[in-house]
This record gives sequence, C-alpha cells and structure tokens, in this order.
Amino acid sequence: MSRPPAGGAQPRPAPRRPSASVAASGSRPAAPIKAPRPAMPSARPPPGRVAPAAAAASGSRPPAKQPLGPAKTLPPPVSNLQEGEEEWANLMKTTHDGAKRADWYARGVKSVEDKWELLPAFLKVKGLVKQHLDSFNYFVHTDIKAILHANNLIISDVNPRYYIRYTDIRIGKPVRKEMGTQQSRITPMECRLTDGTYCGGIYVDIEYTHEDKIRRQNNIPIGSLPIMLRSDLCHLASRNDQDLARMGECPLDPGGYFVVRGTEKVILVQEQLSKNRIIVMTDPKKDVVTAEVTSSTHDRVVKTYVTTKAKRLYLRHNSFKEMIPIVIALKAMGITSDKEILQLTCGSDERYQEAFGVSLEEAARLRIYTRRQALEWIGARVSPGQEKEDRSLPQKLTPVDIAMQALAAMVLGHVPVRDMNFRPKSIYLATMARRVLAAMIDPKMVDDRDYVGNKRLELAGQLLSLLFEDSFKTFNSDLKKKMDKILEKKNRTAFDASKLFTLLPGQQSITDAFNRSISTGNWSLKRFHVERAGVTHVLSRLSFIAALGMMTRITSQFEKTRKVSGPRALQPSQWGMLCPSDTPEGEACGLVKNLALMTHITTDVPEEPLFRLAFMLGAEDISLLTGNELYRPGVHLVQVNGSLIGATNQPKKFVHAFRKLRRSGRTSEFVSIYINHHHKVIYIASDGGRICRPMIIVENGQSKVTSEHMALLKAGKVTFDHFLRSGLVEYLDVNEENDSFIACYENEITEDTTHLEIEPFTILGAVAGLIPYPHHNQSPRNTYQCAMGKQAIGAIAYNQLNRIDTLLYLMTYPQQPMVKTKTIELVGYDRLPAGQNATVAVMSYSGYDIEDALIVNRASADRGFGRCHVLKKQTIQLKHFNNGTAERLAMLPPDQRPDSHSWLDQDGLVAPGSVVAQGDVLASRETPLDTRGTVAGFKPSPVVHKLPEPTNIDKVMVTDNEEGQLIKILTRQTRRPELGDKFSSRHGQKGVCGLIVPQQDMPFNDQGICPDIIMNPHGFPSRMTVGKMIELLSGKAGVVSGKLQYGTAFGGSKVVDMSKILIDNGFSYAGKDMLQSGITGEPLEAYVYFGPIYYQKLKHMVMDKMHARPTGPKASLTRQPTEGRSKDGGLRLGEMERDCLIGYGATQLLLERLMISSDAFDAQVCEKCGMLAYSGWCKGCASSKAVVKITMPYAAKLLIQELIGMNIMPKLMMEDTV
Repeated sequence: MSRPPAGGAQPRPAPRRPSASVAASGSRPAAPIKAPRPAMPSARPPPGRVAPAAAAASGSRPPAKQPLGPAKTLPPPVSNLQEGEEEWANLMKTTHDGAKRADWYARGVKSVEDKWELLPAFLKVKGLVKQHLDSFNYFVHTDIKAILHANNLIISDVNPRYYIRYTDIRIGKPVRKEMGTQQSRITPMECRLTDGTYCGGIYVDIEYTHEDKIRRQNNIPIGSLPIMLRSDLCHLASRNDQDLARMGECPLDPGGYFVVRGTEKVILVQEQLSKNRIIVMTDPKKDVVTAEVTSSTHDRVVKTYVTTKAKRLYLRHNSFKEMIPIVIALKAMGITSDKEILQLTCGSDERYQEAFGVSLEEAARLRIYTRRQALEWIGARVSPGQEKEDRSLPQKLTPVDIAMQALAAMVLGHVPVRDMNFRPKSIYLATMARRVLAAMIDPKMVDDRDYVGNKRLELAGQLLSLLFEDSFKTFNSDLKKKMDKILEKKNRTAFDASKLFTLLPGQQSITDAFNRSISTGNWSLKRFHVERAGVTHVLSRLSFIAALGMMTRITSQFEKTRKVSGPRALQPSQWGMLCPSDTPEGEACGLVKNLALMTHITTDVPEEPLFRLAFMLGAEDISLLTGNELYRPGVHLVQVNGSLIGATNQPKKFVHAFRKLRRSGRTSEFVSIYINHHHKVIYIASDGGRICRPMIIVENGQSKVTSEHMALLKAGKVTFDHFLRSGLVEYLDVNEENDSFIACYENEITEDTTHLEIEPFTILGAVAGLIPYPHHNQSPRNTYQCAMGKQAIGAIAYNQLNRIDTLLYLMTYPQQPMVKTKTIELVGYDRLPAGQNATVAVMSYSGYDIEDALIVNRASADRGFGRCHVLKKQTIQLKHFNNGTAERLAMLPPDQRPDSHSWLDQDGLVAPGSVVAQGDVLASRETPLDTRGTVAGFKPSPVVHKLPEPTNIDKVMVTDNEEGQLIKILTRQTRRPELGDKFSSRHGQKGVCGLIVPQQDMPFNDQGICPDIIMNPHGFPSRMTVGKMIELLSGKAGVVSGKLQYGTAFGGSKVVDMSKILIDNGFSYAGKDMLQSGITGEPLEAYVYFGPIYYQKLKHMVMDKMHARPTGPKASLTRQPTEGRSKDGGLRLGEMERDCLIGYGATQLLLERLMISSDAFDAQVCEKCGMLAYSGWCKGCASSKAVVKITMPYAAKLLIQELIGMNIMPKLMMEDTV
C-alpha cells in the first residue's frame, strides 16, 4: 500500500502462545510505567476460535456451517482431523526450525494456483453472507442480554416494596403453534407458502414480590423475533445438503435474510461515519476548521465540536445556547493554569502556541481565571431542559452544578467521568483542539470523510438491537403503569406480578414493532432520534446472482438527489474492500456499493482486555502525564476505540509486540492496530462495523504460507482457521492496510514487504467476478454488466419449482458458460447459471442489426435458445367478518354456469393444467350479502384472470393460516424469443432481437455450422470491450479442445495459448472463419470473427410491454387518459414530442393530440370580465349577456380554478378569429 511496517522486518519466533513472562520480557518497551501493571489478560481465544492445544486434543472445531463454493473447489470432507492436526503441528515445527528455514523459504508459494486454494477455504468458513449471520448471532446471544441487564428493574411508584426484576432472556427456535400447548418445528419454506413469519419466541425469567415473598418464574413470553435464515437459531443451521433438500431448501441459498408475512426481506448494510473518533473538517469559504466527535453510548448519541471563529477556538454542543471558548471549557474541567492548558494543546511547538494565543487572550478578556468562574459562566449558558437530566440531584441546581452535569454527561459522552475526575475528558478535549490547530497550520491534516477507514457499516444485528431496546422500554413502561394501576385499588386481591404479562397487550407490541419495521423498511425510533427509510428491501429473486448481490449490498443515508462527487467517487481506500464496478447507474451511483469477495465486517470485541494489554506492553496512563510529556519527540498517544488511554515512547516496538500477540491468538484476530505518523497516535480498534480482509503474512522477504501448507489444505486435513491461528494469515482493516506494505504477487515481494495478497481478483465482488476478462474492458462496461447480470433470466435455486413467488422468470435450458472465472465456481453460478452459450458471427447481415440489434437463427429458437417460463401468483384469502360470516368457495348450478367457469373443478377452483384466457374464472368465490348485520345469503365475487394472453395453470395450493383459508394459484407461460426481446453478453453489450431468420438464410462455415446470433461489428470500436473478443477466442478454443477455459480477472487463459489450441485443431489462430452466404451460397468477401459467447436473456420482454389503445378509461381528476398498461392507459405525448410538433408547425396535429383526443372540455366564459361562467350565467357580472362557449383542455380549466383558489385571478380574453 505505501509504507514499510511499523515494527520493521524482524525475525519472528515460533507462533506458539507466549507465556506472561515471555510477553513481559521480550516485548515490553523500557519506558517507565507509572500505572500499576495488571495481570496478563486471559489467553482465551476469541469466539469461534479454538486454542491450538485444545484443538489438537479434541480433534478440531466443528465443520463449517454452509459451504458456498462447489464441491470440486472446496477441500473434501476431513476424514481424520486428528491426523491433520498432527501433520500441521509437525509442519509448523519444521517451518520454524532454523536449520531448515532457508530451504523452506526457497520453496515458498510459487504459483497463483497454490495460493488461490485459500479462497474456497475462506468461503467455506465465512461464506459471502457471514457478516449478516455473525451480526444477528451477536445480537441474540450477547446484545439482547445487555439490553435486558440495562433495563432489568421495574419498581412501583405507588408501593416501592413491589418490583419486577428480569434475570435472563432467551430466544427460541421457530415453532408452529398447534392445538393446545403442542408445538412443532416450522421451516422457512412453509412460511413462504403460507404467508407466515419465520420467527422465534422471546422468553424472560423474572423475580418479583408476592405477599412479602420473593418469587421466580421462568420462560414468560414477551413477544417474537423474526429469525434470520442460516443463523444459530434457524433450523437450517449446520445442516448438510440432504437435510436441506428434505426441508425444501436450496443448499446454494446463502441465507442471511428474513421471511416476514411470506415475503423474503433483507436488511441492507448501512454505511455510517464512525462513532467516538475525531474527524477534522474544513470550510474554506468561511475559513472555519472543525473537529467533530459523535459520542455513542448506551444512553444517547451526541455530537461535540471544537470549531474556529475569527482564529479563536470554541466548544460547540447542543447543550449550550452559545459556543464556549475552549480555554473556559478546559478551566471548567479543572485545568486552571494557562501554562498547563498551553502544554496540553500545543506542547512546546511555537507554531501551535502562536495559533492558540488568541484563545488564551479571550479567556483573560472575559476575566475567567478560576474553575468556579468558568463553571458559573458555562452554567448560565446551558440550554433549558438540560439541567434536570440526572434525577438523583436536587431539583434546585446552582449554575455550577448545571455546568458540571452538562460537561460530565453530555459533552464527549463516550469519555467517562468517574468520581468527578475530568482529567481524561480534558486531555481528550485538548487533543481535539490540537487537531484543529494542526489543520489550521497545515491543510493536509484535514480528514477525508469519505475515507473508508472513517466509516462503519451497520448490520442487521445493530439495527434490530435499537429496535428491541426501543420496544422493550415501551413494554416496561406499560407494565409499570398497569402495575401502579392495580396497586392503587384499595380492595384489590393479592398482587401477582406474573399475571401482568398475560394481561398486557405489550407482547404484541414487541412482535409488531419487528414485523412492521422489517416489512416496511422504516426505522422510526423517536427515543434514539433515528428516522430511516428503505432499510429493508424485498430479496430480489430475478436470478441467483441478483439474490447474492443483494446480500452484499451497502447503502448510504446520503441524500441521493444531491449532485456531489465526493461521496460517489471511487476511493483508493476501497481497494480490496468494496467492489469498484458494482454500483448502480443514475442518482444512486457511487452511494450504493457492494462488498468485495473476501471482505469481512467485524462485530464488537470487548475492549477491557485491550486496555490491560496496552499497559502491559509499556503504555503509560494518560491521567498521570503532563502536556510536555505527551508531546515530547518520539512519544505517541495510544487510543483504544477512540478513548485516549496512554502514551508510549517506543511506538514501533509497541505495535510489533501487539501484532505478535494477535498472531499467536492472545487477542481476537479482528483487533487492528496501526500508527498514524501525522497525528503521532497508535490507534487500536476492536469496534464492530469495520471492513477487513485476510492477507498472507510476509517476514524477511518471504511468504509464510508454503506449498506444503497448501498441500495439507487441498487434502482437506486443515481449514482456513489453522492458517489464522498459526500466524500465517491475518485480517487487516483499511487503517492497518495503510500502515502495511502489501505485494500483489510473489515476485513483487521485497525486504520491506509485510503482507501478500491472497488473490488480486478478489478486489471485485461476487457479481463483477462473473465477467470474463474484465481487465480488458472499459470500466463503465463492467458496471453495466453488474446491473444486467442481476436481470438475467436463469435458474434461481434448486427448489425453484416448489416455490410460489409473485413473479418468477426461469430459463428452460440454462447452461454454464464455456469461459468461466474462479468467482463463478466459488459462488456456485456454474450450478445455477443464467444464460446460454450462443455461436456468434460478428458481421453485418442486412439492415436489421443496426444500433446493437441482434439477428437470431429461427432454428436455434426452435431448439430452445432464449426460451423461458414466466410464473405469476394469484393469492386468494377467504376473509372472516365480525358478524361470524366468511367468504366461501361455491360452484354455480350446472345450468347457470357461463363459459368462463368451464375450467373449474368441483371445489370451485381452477384445475391444474388448464389453459385460461382473459376473463376466465380462477376461483368461484362468494361473499356474504351483509358483513355487519344478520341478513343471510351470499353474492358471487369470482376471481378472474385479467392478463390478455392465454396462460397455463401450473399448480393450485390450498392451506390455512392465522387469517383463515388461503389459496394460491400459480400460472405459467412459456415464451420463446420474439422481436424486441432484450439480450446481453457479459460485457455490458446489450441489444434487442431485430430479426428472426430461417436457418437456410443464415451464413454457414465450411463445417456447416450456422451462427445462433449475428452481431453488428460496430458494437466494438467505441465501447472497447476487448474482453468479449477474447471470450469468443477462449470459448472457441474450449469447444475444440473439450475443456472449459478461464477468464478470471488479472489472469485466466492467455490469448497466445488459445490461438495455439485453435491452430492445432485446424482453425485460424485469429478466430476467424470463411463463411458462405445463406441466401446466394457464395463465399463472403471477408473472414468473419466466429465463435461461442455467453448470452443472457434479460427480463425485459415485448409481451410484458406491448400496449396500444384506441379509446379507454379517463382519470376522474384531470379527465385525461389514465397512465400505464395495467390501467389500459393512453400513450403519452410528452414535452419533447410537443416541441418537435411545434418546430414542424403541425398545429392541427397539436390540437388533435393535446386536446381533442385527450381532455377536450366545453367551457363557458364571460367575454366582458374573462371569468369562467356556469349554466350560462356569469357570477362576476351577474349577467348572461356576454357568456360564450369555447373548447379548452379540462386540465387548463382545472389550473385556472386552482389559481383562483390561491387568490390569483387569471382572465380569459376572447377574440374573433377569421
């Protein structure tokens, strides 16, 4: 990336867990430590990891939950993991044996093929949606318990002796409620079919007072939570392929989404600015520099600013009515000496002291010298409503108390004030001031808000955690009100708190809060000032890759309508973390992004052990240091998750020792540490939402992963976790990447190199990775393909024929591509493809192929090229009404049945296999005549097929759900390609079918091969999609040699090798053939580029869009024709078309289109006053003499009336026309 490693290239000892004494003697800098040294943090590996000793003893960790790559690329099942552990241990011992080290290094990983095997191993452990599953699992196992613990006590205000205390909370697996108390397991497929919610119950254990005794009760239900598929609480977790098939699930389905009311919903990853970090911004126009910190705690999220005004520094916060001079704020926090303030903010640097001098002068001018004066000055400026934040304080507060409270609780809320010790907070505030001064002196010190290291990604777990906390607090307040209401009654019976839970409607409120938010996508939490829309989306099932791409999508809360380039631009820090190609066109361009293939998003790791570890490695406690000591040359501050904890004078040694401990498993592999040389700070981060990815560690100019390690991995004897915990591979986040020196290939490794990329093509995401030879295409073409690849019709899942979705497109004969990529195999696209290999001739043949139109061979279409099924769902829910009546199915008597009922069975439902036309009845439904009163009888309300084209009935499902009887009818159409259908190759080259030609008229080569598609060569020069040309060459070589070729990014099959295969098989090395005309039989006068290219049929088909109307319905408001095909609407003549007609001078056509055929209206107007008249009478003139009739558009008349309603009086002036 740029810089050599912080710790220098030092030889690394064997990666065993060092004892406390080893860590203490070998790694700690020699600086004096004033703070007491705590004990060594426990050597417990992080969640999901097994200590090497334990792993060796017990065999290994359980197998990974869900393999995502194909069986042939993933390591085979481990037959004897004990043997694998022993071989690995011996290998590691040999690797670090000094006598053999040189020989081993000489045999480092030589080929890319070896290294790439780490990818399927990584995806087997992590999967493409592991971040969603990890986040949800963290919520249900850890976060939800923390929320309960923070809100665990409810005490009655009426009688404080009565209380309810929550002792534990758990979430059950999804079950089906049956008659009585019986419950049975429910599967996601059943929920999809019956429009149910795949959810588990939330149960609490409570302790409460009952008649002066303390009682306990367990497993009280308080609501239900939708369960994420493939998470720990899902029935699909850890199942093998056979079990999944029995449960009606597809083994390749990634999971990570919810099923709510029968609909698959995914919570998109949300991009946020990182919390608890100082970010310095500038506004050059106003000459203002601002340091901003968003402090996030369990109670609140508040922003604190240190900003400049007329070169002076001020503290700005919502708690204060005006900005507070920074010197007064520091004096109020207990630093009364101007000299100490100067030292803490400026150190001994004269440039800083000169810039800060005016701020010191301001405090002197305001005559603020002591802490009490500063507190009184601030207390008088606290905003109303802030002073009663802490109810334990007396109601009559002095300005000093108010200021102390505001500074302690509100300003920089994430820095705790214990026993009114403001020292850590004052140093933090001084650091913010120093950062502002640095930016004033050197503009390069301003931070980039769009830098990926300054961002955090919010996942489903964090969003659901906010939602649960909000609804749980509401539930508790309702419980308390109910409790007080009962205790207020004088003649009440013995109070039993456990019965409150059955009386309370709050159970439903928690359930509804989850279901409503996930269904609508609106997170509206007034308590936390959260107001977001579009958080959840319906999981796109257009194709397998569309669903996969949606699981890796990142959305931003940035305003899409703002035309700002900064947040949309491709950042260098996105390398390897976010896909550079996969982003939509239009207003969301650059704001909606996708994760790269090997990206992982971290979850929270406890930070207390990191504090202890930092002090053990020589950091001195920040509270015990003076300003001069903090800013001495060579001294670096130490920050853990934004909190200043100490300083060290040997930063490189500190970082090197910390990384050694991380590699040996002493702390979580997702903890990052890096030096910011500009700020002179060592940042340690363990918070959730950071983007990181694995890298191979390089030491002494050699990769630590050798071919022997890879041989064990290929044999299936070890997993990716062995590489992690043995210190061969580690995760780096964006900030630590910037502090590392990374090589892309083995031959680029130098003595300074710290890491090696596992595979360069992993900078692309799962969707962009499907493009063959993307490095030979113009950048926008890859972006276009990312959008079109999601619209391609293909296979969506192995269970696609058992699903009943609203709209489903399925290709009849999908094929895997002749030219694959490694990503295609990893994500399983070769088993659920969306396209067909078409033989393409690049030539101009008739005029029907201009502007990207394609000429299609009719014989190919007859054999199944481009053929697809369109399946649509019709849902009928038989409703129940309050008066006890309900809708029902009933057949009419045989003598009363019209022709439209001819396809119905005896149960009143259409028979599967029927072919229904427009107007045919699908279900003979009857509705009660009276749904409120007591009138008996039913009236027919049949469900009719509305689409214009004939349709097959594929299946009919009848079931029961909570609302009554549910009927789903699945209709099926088989469609073959027709003129106007849209096709696309994998290089953003889209086009419509321009002509379908009989095979006898198509050109053919000397072997009698006819092309399936003829493509116009003018599609290549301006678009520069060279990747498509190489794909044709590789595909042709693959066909003649009987092997699939690879077009993986930055690699793949080489053109030279492909040309050699063609020559060996008697073809032209350039991929060109001599063709004969199909019409004249003569040879064509040029050689034609001829071979297979993978083509996708897109969802845009003429049959869905074809529409015309002579006359039809009109909108009631404007009296203009309705809009849209579904409403039988008119065809809009827009503003541009109008301008063309005006330019051409076709006035009569304008009149006919825009008025006569649209909304002509006979209006009455008074010639005298120009006002509209009604029934021959002008109200303004109180006369009928000057009233005349005119024809005008009804919309114009409506506009005039609306203007009159706004007190604007337009007048229509009449003139005679000759």
